Amino acid sequence: MTTTSSAESPRTPGDARPTVVLASENAGKLRELRALVGDLAEVRDLSAFGLTLPEETGETFAENARAKAEYVSVATGLVALADDSGLEVDALDGLPGVRTARYAGEGASDAANRQKLLAALAGVSGEDRGARFVSFVAVSAPGMETMLFAGTCEGAIALEERGEGGFGYDSLFLLPSGQTMAEISADEKNAISHRGQAMRAALPGLRAAIAGWTESEVP
Repeated sequence: MTTTSSAESPRTPGDARPTVVLASENAGKLRELRALVGDLAEVRDLSAFGLTLPEETGETFAENARAKAEYVSVATGLVALADDSGLEVDALDGLPGVRTARYAGEGASDAANRQKLLAALAGVSGEDRGARFVSFVAVSAPGMETMLFAGTCEGAIALEERGEGGFGYDSLFLLPSGQTMAEISADEKNAISHRGQAMRAALPGLRAAIAGWTESEVP
């Protein structure tokens, strides 16, 4: 496990906001979470601390989110936020589930994962292509109990990719409006997405964790 040599300051020099560490190096997640958190905190990812996450071994999104947040909080001594999310497809009995990011194999690209999903659903009619994005957000801070928050976005898997926005499976995830997640704006996505829902639910807990941690740092 790679760790910082000592607990980092809860604030970045020159920035009045406290620092929260996102337990990820996913640029898309970092961008979304920064937009959702706003001025509450400066969100930094694992690369800022030279950290890498251990292999995910949880059988649920909640287990993985908790493990990642607690690992990063211990390693940095800071408030950590972790998201574990994925896609559940009804016709595939909930797959890809916790293996969403590596559906086509370890290190697979988003494009490879999408192509495998389309192949797995070949011959499945539109009415049987129901799916949902699920997200669990965990907030962990030294000396505090880890908090978990959930969000879900219902939809279906399109017959082909559409749209240029988003990341992951967004270009295949068909919303009730008839658009894919990749065809709507970032603000529209944050308003309805699984991660957006979970993050908004987590904000009071994140505020409490930040307040408790920064107060503990005052001599």
